[in-house]
Amino acid sequence: MRSSNQAAQTSKTPPVKRNSPPEEMKDLYLGTVRLLERLHRQFLELVEVELDRLKVEDINNVQSLILFHIGRDNLTVGELLTRGYYLGSNVSYNVRKLVETGYLVQERSVHDRRSSRVFLSDKGLKLYDKLNQMFDGQVQAFNEISSAKDLDAATATFKRLGGFWHTLGGLTGRTAF
Repeated sequence: MRSSNQAAQTSKTPPVKRNSPPEEMKDLYLGTVRLLERLHRQFLELVEVELDRLKVEDINNVQSLILFHIGRDNLTVGELLTRGYYLGSNVSYNVRKLVETGYLVQERSVHDRRSSRVFLSDKGLKLYDKLNQMFDGQVQAFNEISSAKDLDAATATFKRLGGFWHTLGGLTGRTAF
């Protein structure tokens, strides 16, 4: 049984503090993560609104962004992954849908049958041009309320955050931003 002296000593001992970050920094960090998620959703909604306006109903906003990122290039699916645009299983599915709907052409490599290259079809190029016009308009409008310097600063911060997460997660073999 404990003596009353020991009990009194124990209750007076302050709790051991872990080396925790300041609460303000934690709130800012988690708030930034929520903001990034919200901005991504808003951007996808904006692309969806444009697809609706163009009466494009056979692909979704994510697929149209894959199409846009392919642009006028001739890429392998693996190159889409290494550029860091999309997650593996989703890319294969979305590329297949883009091929089925006629926006992409997919050709098997003559040297390596496991590899295939994708590029935009005429239908895909037309949508690419319309999306490119939409982005030009967005950039022009944004330029009226902000500057390239502001975007550079935001981009630098997001790259540091992405590099931090890359290192923290031990993501070896994948390209960090």
